[in-house]
Amino acid sequence: MLNTVYKDAIINRDKMLSILKGPKFEQILQKARDNWIEFTPTKEEVVTAGIDSSFNNTKFQGIELWATTAVSVKSDGEILVDLHKSGLGSADDISSIASKMEIEACEKTVDSVDMVLMDGSLHSQLMTRQANLGASIVRIMKKKDNVIFIAKTSNTKKQFENLGSLAGDIFYYNHVTNSPGFSKIFVEKKYGADKIISSTFVRLSDSTPIIKLEFLGDQHDENEVKSIMNKLYKTSVGGYPYALKLAHNNCKISDKELAKMVSLLGLSNEIGSREVLG
Repeated sequence: MLNTVYKDAIINRDKMLSILKGPKFEQILQKARDNWIEFTPTKEEVVTAGIDSSFNNTKFQGIELWATTAVSVKSDGEILVDLHKSGLGSADDISSIASKMEIEACEKTVDSVDMVLMDGSLHSQLMTRQANLGASIVRIMKKKDNVIFIAKTSNTKKQFENLGSLAGDIFYYNHVTNSPGFSKIFVEKKYGADKIISSTFVRLSDSTPIIKLEFLGDQHDENEVKSIMNKLYKTSVGGYPYALKLAHNNCKISDKELAKMVSLLGLSNEIGSREVLG
């Protein structure tokens, strides 16, 4: 069965790729080239912290075990904030719990470092089902204006939508350059005057992956982006901030770790646990 699927994909490769690119692909690429500003960062000393969260859960016999974590870690490995929650029973929305913990970690970090790097997208924070979370992160970001959201992937399709773009904006920037630099700042005002988002796609080193930076407000300019790139470049590995990599590694809750929690709680002997947890 899979061999047939693979064969059909190979036969229809050109057709599939042409659909992805769309009829105005070359026009979009040209606009992406026009938007790209080449800039090679230099190392600038700065104290940086990365913040990330994680959640996981397992269910058996109508019981749910869930756990969430959030951490703030400096690029030298020092853990500034370590938050965690777990429980038995139904959690209303563990992703929202994790988001709330991220914001709490951010609030406890902004006064301790020069730059706070939040894993993910500010868009996601403002679109959360708990509206108060969006208000909280806006308040914290305004305190010292030192919080930046950084995403390794992006699905936004705003910059080239007038040309009928089918892929995300990052797709087209990846097709036009391998050099370090950044895209012209793009401003979105759909969340209201107090929740304006400015964003730019950035490559810190030659041939490394592009990352997306998101800021609060519309007062940001190209000189600020260059300064931030210099600061990120100092402690980045493979084009990605090391503080965020450390945060991810320190907060991740794997299935194996969740299984260990089940064992520690004495649930592994309950009927039905073996089938679920292996």
